[in-house]
Amino acid sequence: MSNPAPRLAALLSPERAADVIDADTRRLLEDRFEVVWAEPRHTVGAGSLAKPPALDPAVVAELAAGADVLLTSWGTPNLGKELWADGNGPKVVAHAAGTVKNLIDPVILDQGVGVFSAGPRIAWSVGEYCLASMLTLARRLPRFDGAVRGGGWKQTAYRGHELAGAKVGIIGASSTARALITLLKPFGCDVVVYDPYLSAERAAELGVRLADLPETAESVFLSIHVPNVPETKGMITRELIERLPDGAVVINSSRGPAIEQQALLEHAVSGRIYAALDVYDPEPPTLAESVLRAENLLLTPHIAGDTAEGHLALAGYVLKDALQWLEDGTRGPSFVDPTLWSIAA
Repeated sequence: MSNPAPRLAALLSPERAADVIDADTRRLLEDRFEVVWAEPRHTVGAGSLAKPPALDPAVVAELAAGADVLLTSWGTPNLGKELWADGNGPKVVAHAAGTVKNLIDPVILDQGVGVFSAGPRIAWSVGEYCLASMLTLARRLPRFDGAVRGGGWKQTAYRGHELAGAKVGIIGASSTARALITLLKPFGCDVVVYDPYLSAERAAELGVRLADLPETAESVFLSIHVPNVPETKGMITRELIERLPDGAVVINSSRGPAIEQQALLEHAVSGRIYAALDVYDPEPPTLAESVLRAENLLLTPHIAGDTAEGHLALAGYVLKDALQWLEDGTRGPSFVDPTLWSIAA
């Protein structure tokens, strides 16, 4: 007699499921699991295209009862440790989204629960955003676009610059930073990284050199990739911003509080530097008219990791690793390492 299929509870609204589960992954789910799907009656909030309804916290225990695996995403409420109180809780939490810090109590990691996050898959989307922003601002494309739209033509006072061979500073060697480093390889940049947790051996494997924070901040291109932890709040100070060379390009796709936002905006509005901001403090921001008019600022609404292809790949990304872990204990790229919890995003 064959073993019954493991039970999986999809703790996400039908709308969110359609956003993060592609057709191949749906077939995988039906083939490998007994699936309990959340229904519209299990959700709260009207929802919209940009933000699907959330799962009602009151139904989590009911849907998760007897499940071996929990599939979660944005809109999944906190999974209280009481789900594991009897010692027979789910073996796996597979999170088809980024950080799990607001999703689980880390105590469950000590109970042998395998937790998986699609953060590394989202990182590739963020890496592409950072590269695109660097190239866009280096070539001064918003300024030239504005000139043509205003009836002008070539701007003889301005000329774009190349990324190739430039010094690129990266603060934080997170998964998004590593994606950007990979994308930068064809450009032959001098990539310097500040991260107190990055070893010299690992830096050599990545093809970058280690530097202290002030040297990293003196780069022509500076990209910020730090987690939202107390140690990173305000770490990019006014003094560091003042060390940026004239014409430098700053990209912040990590967390708004990591940078002294007012200082950065002052230097950008003055025309001294260029910046692409996808995150703010607070969100959404209230920005001065001078900021909104500045052609050397690229402002986006926290969408660096948000792509159509990237979202549809998220559930499949974590479930592949979760299945391998259940079979033989292999820790794939989406495995959340308990020993790194304190410095994780």
